[in-house]
Amino acid sequence: MGNLKGIHRVARMKLDCMEVEFTYGVRMSMAEARAVGALAKEKGVALSVHAPYYINLASDEKEKIVASKKRILDSCERADALGARNVVFHAGFYQKKTGAQTYRLIKKEILEIQQKIIKNRWKVKLCPEITGKPSQFGSLEELLKLMKDTGCGICVDFAHLYARQQGEIDYTKILIKLPKFLHAHFSGIAYGEKGERKHQKTTKKFFEPLAEALIKSHVNVTLINESPQPHKDAAMMKRVVTALIAEKKKTPV
Repeated sequence: MGNLKGIHRVARMKLDCMEVEFTYGVRMSMAEARAVGALAKEKGVALSVHAPYYINLASDEKEKIVASKKRILDSCERADALGARNVVFHAGFYQKKTGAQTYRLIKKEILEIQQKIIKNRWKVKLCPEITGKPSQFGSLEELLKLMKDTGCGICVDFAHLYARQQGEIDYTKILIKLPKFLHAHFSGIAYGEKGERKHQKTTKKFFEPLAEALIKSHVNVTLINESPQPHKDAAMMKRVVTALIAEKKKTPV
């Protein structure tokens, strides 16, 4: 489905947001980006961007870092034309480096990318994402430190975090640590000893604990569903949140 059709579908289903996916490369022209952004604004759909998946800002090979930065910057340029604030990406891999070494490399590259964003006057925010495998850079603690040290945003993929932590998760305790304006992902997820295996259908039962914690914490969250049927599951998630809010209003304090 193309992005213009996607926005029409999102609006028709009374959903509020959509993430433009540059999965295997940034192949959207600037003219198309402006057209998609104009339609999203008309329909009241908030956009974000997911940069291509092959990014490693901590690679041992300089050319791979250069290529990774170009993919992020190309995504930022399109995001600005789209009117999309948040640019999500998986920042890198540890490979044979320590966590501290990987962190220093990624921090350096993000600071350099931010300078180019400022120079180009793009109204976007870098949002490295929590990743689903312990072999990938992107734990909650690493990203919170990166946010503090660089001023970047973060994308909290709660399903990735669930898989990374082997299902041991307390959403309320996590949300206390997070900013009050939050870009996030969620879906059902299959995982094993090495973390995330694949995204899967989002069930009401799996989503409800997160929904309850989000409402209780009063965060302002943009929540993107990443299941195999994202529109259908996002609609279910919105129904769950709406019902919980309505129930809370009925309950006497």
